[in-house]
Amino acid sequence: MKFEGIYTPVITPYDADGAIDRDAYAALIEHLIASGVHGLINAGSTGEYYAQTIEERLELASFAKQVIGTRVPYLVGTVAIRLEESIRMAEHAAEIGADGILIGSPPYAVPTERENALNALAIDRAADLPVMLYNYPGRMGVSMGEEFLDRVGRSRNFCGIKESSGDINRVHLLARDYPHIQLCCGMDDQALEFFAWGARAWVCGGSNFLPREHVALYEACAVRGDFDRGRRIMSALMPLMRVLEQGGKFVACIKHGVETQGIRAGWPRPPLKPLNKDDKRQLEQVVRVLKHIIAMIEAEGAQ
Repeated sequence: MKFEGIYTPVITPYDADGAIDRDAYAALIEHLIASGVHGLINAGSTGEYYAQTIEERLELASFAKQVIGTRVPYLVGTVAIRLEESIRMAEHAAEIGADGILIGSPPYAVPTERENALNALAIDRAADLPVMLYNYPGRMGVSMGEEFLDRVGRSRNFCGIKESSGDINRVHLLARDYPHIQLCCGMDDQALEFFAWGARAWVCGGSNFLPREHVALYEACAVRGDFDRGRRIMSALMPLMRVLEQGGKFVACIKHGVETQGIRAGWPRPPLKPLNKDDKRQLEQVVRVLKHIIAMIEAEGAQ
């Protein structure tokens, strides 16, 4: 499987009682597909999988597949502390006809490279689907190092990695020494660098509410190879990156951004809280400015 373009890790909308809002979820998926994203991911960290029961995760994975159909590639996240739950998610992904799965390290356990690889291979065997790895040591406590990559590389299914370490040397390592594992950007403020090193896909939470602007950067860099244009678009996006990452408010920012598009997102589940009024105003101002700038850049290109 080739991972190409913008993959949106879809948020999970909740209603006033905190239950999953299926209608809002379907509306968001329709909006994202109509806006030109290239793939969708269910049960990522942006989707708050960690705050959901396994039953909710399974049901939501099925529902997303029903809405998406075969219009864009669809990946199901399998990350869990318990291997049994990850395997259950992987098996379910295969049963519902997902195009692939997302495999991360089990949080909190801090496994060795060998243990982590064996864990990933067990999940892989349960689905036998294309795998996008998810390296996020800041959340998981461990990094998918060279021993891990060498071990999982024995399976043909491990064909991509969402690299979210923030370490640019990891980008160099993966591009140079592991070209058979597709490099996918998972660190938003390094998207330009990922594309320069050959990445063809970007998994970006901000595309939940700014899909066209994220697609614009992908098309400039990965499709046209126009990095002068890409730098201008990235410069416009950088203030957004800073707002999203400040003070652990990432999910709350994404959800408010979705709400500004007229699609219900609801509050994050505890322990996370929604944005306050000042944070909302800051995000809205940043979004207004970047949309204006990127629209002008796009208009120039159309002339």
